[in-house]
Amino acid sequence: MGKRSPLTMGQWAPRAPLETRRPGGTPASPGRRRTAAWQWVARAALPVALVLWLLSLRHVNLNAMTDLGLLQVLPVLFWVALGLLAVGFCAALSDRRTRGGWFAAYVLGLIAILHATPALLYPTLRYGWAWKHVAVVDAMIRNGGSVPGAEKLDVYDQWPGFFHLNALVVQATGLESSLGYAVWAPPVNNVLLLAPLLLIYRAVTTNRRLIWGAVWIFYSCSWVGQDYFAPQAFAFLLFVTLIALVMGQLRASAERPPGDKARAWPVGRYLLVVLIMAVIVCSHPLSPLMMVSALVALSLPRRNRRVLLPVLGAGVLVTVIWDVTVARPFVSANLSEFVGALLEPDSNVVSGLATLGTAAPGQVQVSWIDRALSATVFLLAALAFVRRRWTRRTGLPLLVMAPMPILVANSYGGEMIFRAYLFALPAAALLISALLFESRRHPRLRVFLVAPLLLAMLGGMLFGYYGKESANYFTKEEVAATHFVTATTPPGSLIVSLTSDVPGLEMNYDKHPRIQLNEQDLEVRQRLVADPIEGLDPFIDGATVREPAYIVLSRAQAAECYLNGSLPADTMQRMDRAMSNTWGFVRVFRNQDAVVFRYQNPDAEEAS
Repeated sequence: MGKRSPLTMGQWAPRAPLETRRPGGTPASPGRRRTAAWQWVARAALPVALVLWLLSLRHVNLNAMTDLGLLQVLPVLFWVALGLLAVGFCAALSDRRTRGGWFAAYVLGLIAILHATPALLYPTLRYGWAWKHVAVVDAMIRNGGSVPGAEKLDVYDQWPGFFHLNALVVQATGLESSLGYAVWAPPVNNVLLLAPLLLIYRAVTTNRRLIWGAVWIFYSCSWVGQDYFAPQAFAFLLFVTLIALVMGQLRASAERPPGDKARAWPVGRYLLVVLIMAVIVCSHPLSPLMMVSALVALSLPRRNRRVLLPVLGAGVLVTVIWDVTVARPFVSANLSEFVGALLEPDSNVVSGLATLGTAAPGQVQVSWIDRALSATVFLLAALAFVRRRWTRRTGLPLLVMAPMPILVANSYGGEMIFRAYLFALPAAALLISALLFESRRHPRLRVFLVAPLLLAMLGGMLFGYYGKESANYFTKEEVAATHFVTATTPPGSLIVSLTSDVPGLEMNYDKHPRIQLNEQDLEVRQRLVADPIEGLDPFIDGATVREPAYIVLSRAQAAECYLNGSLPADTMQRMDRAMSNTWGFVRVFRNQDAVVFRYQNPDAEEAS
């Protein structure tokens, strides 16, 4: 940590203000005029890009989304605004005298365009999972804590930190639910990430070009979409903050004179680190493993151990205590699966790379672009390790590799490969920035030579982040249908849906059992495709007058079936027709985007 790149020391010493003319009226040199022109571009591009972006959102036909989601309905003006923002940032990055405030403004502008666009365009909350988390907060408020009868969702009772925090916010503010502010979670979470990212990068280098280039690269490559209203987004923010504090302490320790016997950690800062780790541990099952793995990786160099071992020991202790007490039911029920996964490292690594044969054509393209962007990030980070030797002593390569043991150990339902990429990205971004922007000679030329690569990264991110929006977006009509079901159906009624893409269907989940058909075994799905009524029968056979079954079909579910191919694209239409023509099924709600059927077993009705 004590050894810095020559570029990190004194490179940004203040200089005299740029003058367009020399004293006495002598014209400035061509180089000075070019610099002034680029400064003008850097200052003008940002406000113009933001105005064009806002104008581009006036007329967007969301109903036209299919294979490529928002990508195919955003107007040309949106892409012009995004390209202009990138050009302006490159112009700012090419001038050593650009102030940090301008860099921050450009990054905030990028966050706004990328992450506030859906919030401004969509009439309702984005992502079915975000709606589920709103329902969990509501249930915990109603039950004063743990939710009885939660069935599969009882996992949230064992990692309740995020939900209890939001329950406190809702109750303290007098809001009806967390739904109102959950819409803005993606832009807010990304803005909050900016501060710890800067702390990590400033613990490694003082070169502003490298620091802000890394921040831009992070946001340009963060396509995974784990920034919505969710415990994993909250835990990731805390993880990055924890790493920032650790990296800062490593730097402070390296700068002490030899023989200094001061404490490895100031007491207050150490207690803050332990508190952050405790909140991570009680909020999400996976993030503590990533946290411990990162701390183990950073403690490998002997020079770091005095700082890292006290933190690592506390992290392991808190994680173990939580898993053997509060989270014991989940850990015990899945322990054999965890152990079995250790014997299948190859399948764990590739489990998230789903087969694409049944997916929509556009989704095949999206998937390959996601893979190409991820591979490019790791390849460029590896090149930086080879070409920029000073980065080897920073801990960044260790942080990039830290998630890999967890990836090999478990598939996490096919999501581990994406989580590993996300947790490696903050460190990888600075390595890539060092590779691309570290240059004493012709820095402006170097920035604009790599500008096409930055634009390509940004384009790849948009494919991953916007490519599935036809299923992530919900209309008011879909929300009305699910509200009808969750608010008016008798307690104990079974609720059936094709997929999870139903907004708010988990509301009152402690009062209604739930079946999701696309998660069933292949044989069950094949029977449903062959005959919708016969396929439904095993699930709804026990429906009675007092506890009927409700089947919810909606636009986003049909879109999800088409996009990922888990069920044929016409499954919803076939189910609608079959139930409309079968005795026992009664259509109780319909609008242009959703339909709800109620089913009562005729035999059960006669018996009652």
